Amino acid sequence: MLIGYHASHEQFSPSELLEYVQAAERAGFQAVMTSDHLAPWSERQGNSGNNWAWLGAAMAKTSLPFGSLAIPGGWRYHPVVLAHLVATLSEMFPDRLRWIAMGSGEALNEYAVGRGWPAKTVRNARLEAASEIIRALLGGETVTSDEPGLKTEDAKLWSLPEKPPLLLGAALTKQTAAWIGEWADGMVTVRKPMDEMKQMVEAFRKSGGAKKSLALQVQVSWAPTIDEARMAAWHEWRNAAVKPHLLAELKTPAEFDAASREVTLEEIGNFIPLITRGTELFDLVDESAACGFDEVYIHNVSRDQHGFIGFMAEQVLSKLKPRSTMPSSVARDF
Repeated sequence: MLIGYHASHEQFSPSELLEYVQAAERAGFQAVMTSDHLAPWSERQGNSGNNWAWLGAAMAKTSLPFGSLAIPGGWRYHPVVLAHLVATLSEMFPDRLRWIAMGSGEALNEYAVGRGWPAKTVRNARLEAASEIIRALLGGETVTSDEPGLKTEDAKLWSLPEKPPLLLGAALTKQTAAWIGEWADGMVTVRKPMDEMKQMVEAFRKSGGAKKSLALQVQVSWAPTIDEARMAAWHEWRNAAVKPHLLAELKTPAEFDAASREVTLEEIGNFIPLITRGTELFDLVDESAACGFDEVYIHNVSRDQHGFIGFMAEQVLSKLKPRSTMPSSVARDF
């Protein structure tokens, strides 16, 4: 089990986030996962730097491997442009960009470029077609495509890595998990109730995803006390309570704030685990391993990242046995 740090562009400036990933490496995190947002989920979060520009600096300042979300459907990034970014990073930092996780996107990040926001079926079709273009380009092929919204003529990348990253698919439902099992190199999702996660993994594996990579983002709110953790989750990440069908459709942080306005302080713990002790974090990682995930990226939604990283170093990461001797569930010594 790989335990990674999730770098939240939505909450912190790029320069702050660069400091945090360096601290995460010193603490013993084994990898970093990043989001790819134009806007934050809430006006309270207040940031959203360009992920691809930031990744170059982050790789130069650390030695960790990275995984990144990516939206190749032709809104902010045409697949040729995205493949060019991925190839350049991968050539400069061999084997450091381990994967990109491609999704159909959210209006929050893609609508602003003025190219409309079609139905989910159309977005899915464009995602699969875009993944084929990116895979071919990273393989050194010259690509021409007439796919709607993705027109490509004699595209070729001239600076290629020896080994391109895995092209994973991002999924939030078991239906999407089954579909991406057919064409992706693996799956990335976010933590849900254990039964739902098991159903997603099963759907992915049955449709062609057997033996492919499985990565999970686990959102928590850490603080020294439960009341502080609850307040941080409620202030920073109330969007976790927004109904799944709205996640891809709401267009602005203000709309997300309106959609989560009725979430109370008392109920936020139903959506985000509140963590104060290492054993609580280990329980979440063990749960993830039991569902079949190979990689877990911990996203602490509170602002106190240095406190959280110190907590992880002392109470979690220092207690892990070497990865080569770890069984399928997380090995630990208390």
